[in-house]
Amino acid sequence: MSGQKPSRGFVPRWSTLRGFAALTLFIAAAIIAEFLIVTYTVGIGVQDEACFHIPFLGLTVSPLFHIVPISTIITLAACWTCMAKYAAVKPSEKAKPAQKKQKTPTSGLKAKINGFKAKLLKVRFFAYIWKKLDASRAPVKSAVVILLCFLGLALIISVIASPWLVYKGFVDIYKGNPQLLGSVMAFNSALHSFVEAIPPIGWLCSAVDKALRSAAPGIRSFASSFGALTKPLVDLSPVGKYLVLQNFAAWTSALGVLAYGAYMRKGYRYKKTKRF
Repeated sequence: MSGQKPSRGFVPRWSTLRGFAALTLFIAAAIIAEFLIVTYTVGIGVQDEACFHIPFLGLTVSPLFHIVPISTIITLAACWTCMAKYAAVKPSEKAKPAQKKQKTPTSGLKAKINGFKAKLLKVRFFAYIWKKLDASRAPVKSAVVILLCFLGLALIISVIASPWLVYKGFVDIYKGNPQLLGSVMAFNSALHSFVEAIPPIGWLCSAVDKALRSAAPGIRSFASSFGALTKPLVDLSPVGKYLVLQNFAAWTSALGVLAYGAYMRKGYRYKKTKRF
């Protein structure tokens, strides 16, 4: 077989102090995300009636609010470790012919930024920080992607399962902050007067309004069909919605990481040479 092994960047090793610190920081971020989800679900009425007590430890364990979040945090940590390894390995590239060195700009904003960066990197402290950040780029990106995907999926499921919460949330915000409501109304009136003062913008807004009104029946039919699909989820109890939220977000994140790994491994396969 012929081919070049893929280059490997910084891969966290959990037996080292640096890798253990990175894993600890990710677990702390996952705990914060789970705390937000649990606080939200408790606010919409989720209650755990299956708590049990451990006498020799003096602890009361809740399957919904302790075991499920811990399992989700373990899943997210495993997803992050896999994705960090996948992202740190660069696929092998064929040797490219030498290209002419491009001239660096000597004027303009980009030149000023490059000059300021070069001056900063002359300082040993900033050079050390830049080197560490560049080496840890793959783990940081992987952590951000995993946590944002998990929180985004949880938000989507919560909105689909309880669509009335969005309306209720805005109503509560406006009731609790009269100044915010007044500022929104003032901005709306100012925008309306601005549109009336400039006729082209008014024509554009009226055209958009007519297009939306003409598309309203199609949007309504799509919403009704989508509502029929999501009705089983909407009809679930608060506990069922909470379990669906946690499982769907965690499983989708894990399957996404596996799919990403399968996609990245295609670039690592070595090409077999033909034998004559």
